[in-house]
Amino acid sequence: MARSQKRPSLADKRCFRDHRHSRGAIPRPLSLPFPAGGDGRGGSCAPGTPRRMAMAMAEPMTTDIHPAILPTELADALFAQARIATVEVGQTLFLAGDPCTGCYRLVEGLLKVTLDLGQGRERILAILGPGALVGELSVIDGTPRSACVAAIRDSKLQFVSRAVFEDFGRAHPEIFRTIAGVLARRLRDINGALVATSFMSVKGRAARTLLILADAFGKDVGQGRILIRQKMNQGDLAALAGIARENLSRVLRDWMDAALVSRFAGYYCLEDKAALEREAR
Repeated sequence: MARSQKRPSLADKRCFRDHRHSRGAIPRPLSLPFPAGGDGRGGSCAPGTPRRMAMAMAEPMTTDIHPAILPTELADALFAQARIATVEVGQTLFLAGDPCTGCYRLVEGLLKVTLDLGQGRERILAILGPGALVGELSVIDGTPRSACVAAIRDSKLQFVSRAVFEDFGRAHPEIFRTIAGVLARRLRDINGALVATSFMSVKGRAARTLLILADAFGKDVGQGRILIRQKMNQGDLAALAGIARENLSRVLRDWMDAALVSRFAGYYCLEDKAALEREAR
């Protein structure tokens, strides 16, 4: 069993933030430990499939939960003179409450948007993939960051200042209409998550989360089985579903025993998608 690690305090997280963009890169002093549970142990997919699983994991992924939200030409124009920033897995891009200095476009990698619930707990609000805008809400209204953004894969981003964004918006007002549509979609996503939290059972929320991840990162590896080509530990899965990690662990153990879900080298595989869809209703 993985040894639990003490989470860094808010002061620890803030101590390095002012140096984040020195020489265009984000330094590596801070590593945010995920909760235990992502050690890759658990069931394995049916015999005879490891080679197919490995091939599926090696293929490039072209989908994510929040795809590119600006038309390519508009995004390319906005970030034409952007500064490059990098953030390593486990590092924080910015914290809730940080002042807004600009916005980012994710070029490669994967980020999670979270709220700190206290006592070492967090709620994942979204997972962002290549093409996504990051921090656009604060750059529009000038308020501090509303959530924390951290990397769950090594990531490369483009950054433009708020002044550059405002100048671009005056020349291209259509960008605000596009972003308004994005914010409306994210509001619907949040409403769906609230409904799930309020009315779904623990199993229903866990099933809904796995199905969302399968839709974003899934690869059919034969016989209707879907491999989620993104490693997610139990702590992150629980935070995404809005349930306690201990409860998620029990649900996953039951589903592995019933051959509804399996794990292969730390990757989850949906063995019976139809059964999980019934759980999520």
